[in-house]
Amino acid sequence: MGGYMRTGLLLAAMTGLFLAAGFLIGGQQGMVIAFVIACAMNLFAYWNADKLVLRMYGAEPVDETTAPEFHRLVSDLAARAGLPKPKIYIIENPQPNAFATGRNPENAAVAATTGLLKMLSRDELEGVMAHELAHVKNRDSLIMTITAVLAGAIGMLANFAFFFGGSRDRESPLGGVGALLVMLLAPLAAMLVQFAISRSREYEADRIGAAISGRPRSLASALAKISNGAAQIPNNAAESNPATAHLFIINPLSGRGADNLFSTHPKTQERIDRLLAMEGNVAPEPSVEANAPTRRSTIPSSAQRGPWS
Repeated sequence: MGGYMRTGLLLAAMTGLFLAAGFLIGGQQGMVIAFVIACAMNLFAYWNADKLVLRMYGAEPVDETTAPEFHRLVSDLAARAGLPKPKIYIIENPQPNAFATGRNPENAAVAATTGLLKMLSRDELEGVMAHELAHVKNRDSLIMTITAVLAGAIGMLANFAFFFGGSRDRESPLGGVGALLVMLLAPLAAMLVQFAISRSREYEADRIGAAISGRPRSLASALAKISNGAAQIPNNAAESNPATAHLFIINPLSGRGADNLFSTHPKTQERIDRLLAMEGNVAPEPSVEANAPTRRSTIPSSAQRGPWS
């Protein structure tokens, strides 16, 4: 419960930053406008952000006919976790990565890149998709998507301040100085709040994902491979939409040195160390179905794109 309270406080802080930015630019009127925009963006994000993110990355839906092995793997894991089967997508992208989105478990989606499917063994892929289902189970995808929308909105206000310089009448408490403060501090503060939310969520998703799959070492191995791959292979779609970076299991921007300054993810080695410490002490999540199907082993460990399609 403490984690959810902290997340609620962080989201409140993000909304507060948005209102403060509006106030510094346009006084009380600017704050009212910012409040209306924040409410509208949260409402829009609740119903539509998952579709926008999937479209942004060119994700294509797959089923038991178009990607039978991958579809079976995700379906079996969802059953083990006691979750409805999510919509399943594949993204044509050489960078190995994955994310989950959707406002609740009944309307969830998971997506994996072709780079991920080519690089990982079956056990490693199982660990990654269990991690993404843990985000669905915890309803992280909704929280993280709304955070991304608000972070982008604060950046939008900063751009507005840059171009228009803020009001200089009595409505603006600091005039041009207020605009300058928004320009310099709001994006930084938004990134810090986004960072704090994502760090705690990733650790918890690793823990629950390892419990769902029963193989913390496989997830640890996958994280090492994905981190190395992301550092070498750029993700152009993510570079164009950095506010969505925290949705991925590994920061997709890590291929660019400057992006590491405010990484939205914990250090990969720390995550790996925690997972390895869990080995031999993994207990199933209470809601994992006792009679869920056992893991299948029909996916070869050296799988390339073909077996997944």
